[in-house]
Amino acid sequence: MRADPRVLRLGAAVTTLVLALVLVTGSAWLLAVQAVVFAAGAAGRSPYRIFFRSAPTKTEDARPPRFAQVVGLVFAAAGLIGFIAGITPLALGATAAALLAAFLNAAFGFCLGCEMYLMIRRLLPAAKMEVPQ
Repeated sequence: MRADPRVLRLGAAVTTLVLALVLVTGSAWLLAVQAVVFAAGAAGRSPYRIFFRSAPTKTEDARPPRFAQVVGLVFAAAGLIGFIAGITPLALGATAAALLAAFLNAAFGFCLGCEMYLMIRRLLPAAKMEVPQ
């Protein structure tokens, strides 16, 4: 499966804004919406692809960005647990970590989760890290 880099970059920019709003407002509902978006991205169904009707001129392997979406989902889930349980440091820390990763991707094109995927693949080359398609 291939990924459109335009969709990935737009998703990172929107995610950056959403997570910044979560930190400013403390909205668990907004974080829950972002968690759903992370889950859709992990399934290869980013909602942001509707903004690009034309075929991309270049694509990239979808496995690293999908892994990155799973990592984002884990951090969003941890943040939600923090908000629901009233553990503010967990809620804000997990959200801030996800925000940092999204910002790096949106601003500099550096996908932290993608790099994690590639590092794990190098360390464990025989491991099957296929994301279900």
